[in-house]
Amino acid sequence: MSMTATAGRAHADPHHIGLVIEHPGPAPKRIVTAYGFWIFLLSDIVMFSCFFAAYAVLADQTAGGPKGSEIFEPRNVAIETVCLLLSSFTCGMASIAADVRNRLWFYLGMAVTCLLGLIFLVIEFREFADLVARGYGPSRSAFLTSFFSLVGCHGLHVSAGILWLLTMMAQVFAKGFRADVLRRMMCFALFWHALDIVWVGVFSVVYLLGSGV
Repeated sequence: MSMTATAGRAHADPHHIGLVIEHPGPAPKRIVTAYGFWIFLLSDIVMFSCFFAAYAVLADQTAGGPKGSEIFEPRNVAIETVCLLLSSFTCGMASIAADVRNRLWFYLGMAVTCLLGLIFLVIEFREFADLVARGYGPSRSAFLTSFFSLVGCHGLHVSAGILWLLTMMAQVFAKGFRADVLRRMMCFALFWHALDIVWVGVFSVVYLLGSGV
Protein backbone atom coordinates (compact mmCIF):
# COMPACT_ATOMS: atom_id res chain seq x y z
CA MET A 1 0.00 0.00 0.00
CA SER A 2 1.39 3.41 -0.94
CA MET A 3 2.19 6.13 1.57
CA THR A 4 -0.60 8.36 0.16
CA ALA A 5 -3.23 5.64 0.45
CA THR A 6 -2.11 4.84 3.99
CA ALA A 7 -2.28 8.48 5.00
CA GLY A 8 -5.73 8.81 3.44
CA ARG A 9 -7.00 5.78 5.32
CA ALA A 10 -5.52 7.05 8.58
CA HIS A 11 -7.35 10.31 8.05
CA ALA A 12 -10.61 8.47 7.49
CA ASP A 13 -10.00 6.06 10.36
CA PRO A 14 -7.83 7.96 12.92
CA HIS A 15 -8.29 5.38 15.70
CA HIS A 16 -7.44 2.39 13.48
CA ILE A 17 -10.54 0.43 14.48
CA GLY A 18 -11.37 -0.69 10.98
CA LEU A 19 -14.36 1.67 10.58
CA VAL A 20 -14.05 4.13 7.73
CA ILE A 21 -16.49 7.03 7.95
CA GLU A 22 -17.55 8.35 4.58
CA HIS A 23 -18.99 11.81 3.99
CA PRO A 24 -21.22 11.60 0.92
CA GLY A 25 -21.98 15.31 0.92
CA PRO A 26 -25.09 17.39 1.61
CA ALA A 27 -28.45 15.70 2.18
CA PRO A 28 -30.87 15.41 -0.76
CA LYS A 29 -33.27 18.31 -1.31
CA ARG A 30 -36.23 16.10 -0.36
CA ILE A 31 -34.72 15.46 3.10
CA VAL A 32 -33.82 19.11 3.63
CA THR A 33 -37.28 20.25 2.53
CA ALA A 34 -39.04 17.76 4.80
CA TYR A 35 -36.85 18.75 7.77
CA GLY A 36 -37.58 22.44 7.25
CA PHE A 37 -41.30 21.83 6.89
CA TRP A 38 -41.36 19.76 10.08
CA ILE A 39 -39.95 22.80 11.88
CA PHE A 40 -42.80 24.89 10.47
CA LEU A 41 -45.35 22.30 11.59
CA LEU A 42 -43.88 22.25 15.08
CA SER A 43 -44.23 26.03 15.30
CA ASP A 44 -47.85 25.66 14.19
CA ILE A 45 -48.44 23.04 16.87
CA VAL A 46 -47.04 25.45 19.46
CA MET A 47 -49.56 28.06 18.32
CA PHE A 48 -52.44 25.59 18.59
CA SER A 49 -51.18 24.57 22.02
CA CYS A 50 -51.64 28.18 23.15
CA PHE A 51 -55.21 28.16 21.86
CA PHE A 52 -55.89 24.87 23.64
CA ALA A 53 -54.46 26.25 26.88
CA ALA A 54 -56.59 29.38 26.61
CA TYR A 55 -59.69 27.31 25.96
CA ALA A 56 -58.97 25.05 28.95
CA VAL A 57 -58.68 28.08 31.22
CA LEU A 58 -61.76 29.89 29.87
CA ALA A 59 -64.10 26.94 29.23
CA ASP A 60 -66.13 27.68 32.38
CA GLN A 61 -66.19 31.46 31.94
CA THR A 62 -69.62 31.69 30.30
CA ALA A 63 -70.68 35.04 31.85
CA GLY A 64 -74.24 33.78 32.15
CA GLY A 65 -74.25 32.60 28.56
CA PRO A 66 -74.56 29.09 27.16
CA LYS A 67 -72.23 26.24 27.99
CA GLY A 68 -70.80 23.89 25.43
CA SER A 69 -73.35 21.20 26.15
CA GLU A 70 -76.11 23.67 25.25
CA ILE A 71 -74.82 24.70 21.84
CA PHE A 72 -72.85 21.77 20.40
CA GLU A 73 -74.50 19.48 17.86
CA PRO A 74 -72.96 16.00 18.28
CA ARG A 75 -74.33 14.78 14.94
CA ASN A 76 -72.67 17.59 12.97
CA VAL A 77 -69.42 17.19 14.87
CA ALA A 78 -69.42 13.46 14.12
CA ILE A 79 -69.90 14.14 10.41
CA GLU A 80 -67.06 16.69 10.46
CA THR A 81 -64.77 14.19 12.18
CA VAL A 82 -65.55 11.37 9.76
CA CYS A 83 -65.01 13.67 6.75
CA LEU A 84 -61.65 14.92 7.99
CA LEU A 85 -60.35 11.48 8.98
CA LEU A 86 -61.42 10.01 5.64
CA SER A 87 -59.73 12.89 3.86
CA SER A 88 -56.47 11.93 5.55
CA PHE A 89 -56.79 8.45 4.01
CA THR A 90 -57.55 9.80 0.52
CA CYS A 91 -54.69 12.28 0.83
CA GLY A 92 -52.38 9.37 1.62
CA MET A 93 -53.66 7.53 -1.45
CA ALA A 94 -52.95 10.60 -3.58
CA SER A 95 -49.41 10.77 -2.17
CA ILE A 96 -48.79 7.12 -3.06
CA ALA A 97 -50.20 7.72 -6.55
CA ALA A 98 -47.85 10.68 -6.98
CA ASP A 99 -44.87 8.57 -5.95
CA VAL A 100 -45.70 5.96 -8.61
CA ARG A 101 -46.62 8.67 -11.19
CA ASN A 102 -50.23 7.55 -11.57
CA ARG A 103 -52.22 10.59 -12.67
CA LEU A 104 -55.67 8.98 -12.50
CA TRP A 105 -55.42 7.90 -8.86
CA PHE A 106 -53.63 11.11 -7.93
CA TYR A 107 -56.42 13.30 -9.26
CA LEU A 108 -59.08 11.01 -7.82
CA GLY A 109 -57.49 11.02 -4.36
CA MET A 110 -57.00 14.77 -4.37
CA ALA A 111 -60.54 15.42 -5.63
CA VAL A 112 -62.10 13.30 -2.90
CA THR A 113 -59.85 14.95 -0.30
CA CYS A 114 -60.98 18.37 -1.53
CA LEU A 115 -64.65 17.35 -1.44
CA LEU A 116 -64.39 16.02 2.12
CA GLY A 117 -62.56 19.16 3.21
CA LEU A 118 -65.26 21.37 1.70
CA ILE A 119 -68.00 19.39 3.44
CA PHE A 120 -66.14 19.91 6.71
CA LEU A 121 -65.88 23.66 6.12
CA VAL A 122 -69.54 24.03 5.14
CA ILE A 123 -70.70 22.31 8.33
CA GLU A 124 -68.35 24.40 10.45
CA PHE A 125 -69.42 27.65 8.76
CA ARG A 126 -73.08 26.81 9.32
CA GLU A 127 -72.34 26.07 12.98
CA PHE A 128 -70.65 29.45 13.42
CA ALA A 129 -73.38 31.31 11.53
CA ASP A 130 -76.10 29.66 13.62
CA LEU A 131 -74.35 30.56 16.88
CA VAL A 132 -73.92 34.18 15.83
CA ALA A 133 -77.55 34.38 14.70
CA ARG A 134 -78.65 33.16 18.14
CA GLY A 135 -76.57 35.85 19.83
CA TYR A 136 -73.76 33.50 20.83
CA GLY A 137 -70.93 35.21 18.98
CA PRO A 138 -67.30 35.47 20.10
CA SER A 139 -67.99 38.59 22.19
CA ARG A 140 -70.75 36.94 24.26
CA SER A 141 -68.37 35.35 26.78
CA ALA A 142 -64.75 34.36 27.32
CA PHE A 143 -65.74 30.74 26.68
CA LEU A 144 -67.17 31.57 23.25
CA THR A 145 -64.17 33.76 22.45
CA SER A 146 -61.79 30.87 23.08
CA PHE A 147 -64.09 28.45 21.24
CA PHE A 148 -64.31 30.58 18.09
CA SER A 149 -60.58 31.29 18.21
CA LEU A 150 -59.50 27.64 18.49
CA VAL A 151 -62.01 26.06 16.11
CA GLY A 152 -61.89 29.00 13.71
CA CYS A 153 -58.11 28.90 13.52
CA HIS A 154 -58.27 25.23 12.58
CA GLY A 155 -60.91 26.02 9.97
CA LEU A 156 -58.67 28.69 8.44
CA HIS A 157 -55.89 26.12 8.19
CA VAL A 158 -58.24 23.69 6.42
CA SER A 159 -59.23 26.47 4.00
CA ALA A 160 -55.56 27.18 3.27
CA GLY A 161 -55.00 23.44 2.82
CA ILE A 162 -57.74 23.22 0.20
CA LEU A 163 -56.24 26.13 -1.74
CA TRP A 164 -52.86 24.38 -1.56
CA LEU A 165 -54.48 21.13 -2.72
CA LEU A 166 -55.96 22.81 -5.79
CA THR A 167 -52.60 24.39 -6.52
CA MET A 168 -50.92 20.98 -6.39
CA MET A 169 -53.45 19.53 -8.81
CA ALA A 170 -52.80 22.41 -11.20
CA GLN A 171 -49.02 22.00 -10.91
CA VAL A 172 -49.18 18.27 -11.67
CA PHE A 173 -51.41 19.02 -14.66
CA ALA A 174 -49.01 21.65 -15.99
CA LYS A 175 -45.61 20.22 -15.01
CA GLY A 176 -46.15 16.54 -14.30
CA PHE A 177 -44.50 14.67 -11.45
CA ARG A 178 -41.26 16.64 -11.38
CA ALA A 179 -38.97 16.37 -8.38
CA ASP A 180 -39.87 19.84 -7.10
CA VAL A 181 -43.59 19.14 -7.48
CA LEU A 182 -43.24 15.89 -5.53
CA ARG A 183 -41.45 17.75 -2.72
CA ARG A 184 -44.33 20.20 -2.50
CA MET A 185 -46.79 17.34 -2.50
CA MET A 186 -44.91 15.75 0.39
CA CYS A 187 -45.16 19.00 2.36
CA PHE A 188 -48.86 19.31 1.58
CA ALA A 189 -49.51 15.76 2.82
CA LEU A 190 -47.64 16.48 6.06
CA PHE A 191 -49.69 19.65 6.53
CA TRP A 192 -53.01 17.91 5.90
CA HIS A 193 -52.24 15.03 8.26
CA ALA A 194 -51.17 17.51 10.94
CA LEU A 195 -54.57 19.21 10.65
CA ASP A 196 -56.23 15.87 11.28
CA ILE A 197 -54.15 15.39 14.42
CA VAL A 198 -55.13 18.86 15.66
CA TRP A 199 -58.79 18.12 14.95
CA VAL A 200 -58.62 14.97 17.07
CA GLY A 201 -57.54 17.25 19.91
CA VAL A 202 -60.33 19.74 19.17
CA PHE A 203 -62.90 16.95 18.98
CA SER A 204 -61.75 15.46 22.28
CA VAL A 205 -61.11 18.58 24.33
CA VAL A 206 -63.79 20.92 22.97
CA TYR A 207 -66.68 18.75 21.87
CA LEU A 208 -66.46 15.54 23.88
CA LEU A 209 -65.49 17.13 27.19
CA GLY A 210 -67.66 20.18 26.49
CA SER A 211 -70.70 18.02 25.85
CA GLY A 212 -70.15 16.12 29.08
CA VAL A 213 -69.73 12.78 27.24
